[in-house]
Amino acid sequence: MDRCSDSRVPANEIVDLDPGELFVHRNVGNLAPPQDANYLSVLQFAIDVLKVKHVMVVGHYGCGGVSAAVDGQRRGLVDHWLHPIRELARAHRLELDAIADRRGRLDRLCELNVIQQVRNVASDVFVQDAWARGQELSVHGWVYSLSNGLVTDLDVAVGGLGD
Repeated sequence: MDRCSDSRVPANEIVDLDPGELFVHRNVGNLAPPQDANYLSVLQFAIDVLKVKHVMVVGHYGCGGVSAAVDGQRRGLVDHWLHPIRELARAHRLELDAIADRRGRLDRLCELNVIQQVRNVASDVFVQDAWARGQELSVHGWVYSLSNGLVTDLDVAVGGLGD
């Protein structure tokens, strides 16, 4: 399972799989909020019905959702959706402010967002229940570069209870 609403991110190509081999859920800012019934339905279906072994939270550098979360402009309903990214930016303000260029700060915020979403997925009851019953399942965090096609593994994989 993979996540990102940007159609420039070729989900199958990132992991070198044929169409139909990857179950994909996309949304703005690749968020995994515990109150989103759409995301939860996809997660439960992937885990309980399809028995996926890997959930990939895949963000990408230059993410418009991440940028929109912190640029100070009001856009309406999406501002509520992006609120967790603004909170993440506040929590990591010192680290982000230490990065001199805007693009570097946004890229780091993309990474921090993926790390947080991996935590959200791993703490979900569907994932926790799968691990409790011994189901093989890992949650990974990657960031894709649109400019060069490279994937950065953020080394935050979670593979079971207590990880």
